[in-house]
Amino acid sequence: MIAVIEYDAGNIRSVIHALERLDAGDVCLTSDPAVIREAGRVILPGVGDASVVLESLRRAGLADLVCGLTQPVLGICAGMQILCSHTEEGDADGLGIFRTRVRRFRPEDPSLKVPHMGWNELRSMKGPLFEGLPEPSYTYFVHSFYAEPCEDTIALCTHGVPFSAALRRGNFFGTQFHPEKSGPAGAAILANFLKI
Repeated sequence: MIAVIEYDAGNIRSVIHALERLDAGDVCLTSDPAVIREAGRVILPGVGDASVVLESLRRAGLADLVCGLTQPVLGICAGMQILCSHTEEGDADGLGIFRTRVRRFRPEDPSLKVPHMGWNELRSMKGPLFEGLPEPSYTYFVHSFYAEPCEDTIALCTHGVPFSAALRRGNFFGTQFHPEKSGPAGAAILANFLKI
């Protein structure tokens, strides 16, 4: 069973529909700690202000639970950012799974718009999340803040500066892009996560 954590964080329905298209089996939208603990896979969606998403997770009493999970966990967009050590968005401490900070895009080139929105290429892809994908692969982004490259980075992208398009530490994975909106490449990434 796949638990999609419900904590007022947006993009939940599109993630569930993407999993259904993959015939992923039982998908449960839940905030029940017992259900989350027992799930074979956990997805932490998120759209919007990472500090607000963090507060929602903490208010639901799920922050410590998430940090203690041992099954594969995938954070998407703000769901990835809250797993980092700190975010400039709301000047908030994250859950500290990924050892990097989240910064605001401040491009010197005025042609580079913020938010970074649309298709962009992934490079330096490594690990099981990207098995079978060509390099570069293109995925869909919508974000104004980015995780700095670090030892946990498993894919890079560039929008004025290079940033972590995906992160991994142990059983925790994160994608800054939206796999559920990234066509065949995103479907392949979700399918790979379901095999981990």
